[in-house]
Amino acid sequence: MNIDPKTGLLEEARQAASPNQDARPAGIEPELIVIHCISLPPGEFGGPHIDDLFANRLDAAAHPYFAEINGMRVSTHLLIRRDGEIVQYVPFHARAWHAGESSYCGRDACNDFSIGIELEGCENIPYTGEQYERLAETISALFRRYDGLSREHISGHSDISPGRKTDPGDVFDWGHLDQLLSQHAGRN
Repeated sequence: MNIDPKTGLLEEARQAASPNQDARPAGIEPELIVIHCISLPPGEFGGPHIDDLFANRLDAAAHPYFAEINGMRVSTHLLIRRDGEIVQYVPFHARAWHAGESSYCGRDACNDFSIGIELEGCENIPYTGEQYERLAETISALFRRYDGLSREHISGHSDISPGRKTDPGDVFDWGHLDQLLSQHAGRN
């Protein structure tokens, strides 16, 4: 996988720009990768609703849950769908609005220095092999592009927002991701 150094876009991703982004603080490069999960409506996969949420066009009348989140202004850098499709909403050099109130290693405001990756899924349903493979490929590309990123600085949303968030959940297989990252490191 390749990241264009000028645009901050993953060449292999479908682009669906979100307005919910802004500039990182001056001199700040990505130093953390945060893994999330999302499904809209909860527990349902596929469809346009995730794109709609990140584009601020989610129809609040389309599902009862959508009325609860109506007006939220959120985004992420990437989404990896169940079939392995990658969608990019925010360039990596920009700040996506994915972490909310958060802290990592004593640093607050994780959006300032992190890259958010959503997996289409739920905290209690195993993720697909295609998702793990695309995630490992993407993270390996991020490592090649950003010197401040490393395997030691990959976290779940639950780790940076304990008590507030629980994703990607107990079903996320961190050991499998680490194994895939080792395999990709051997190929580079």
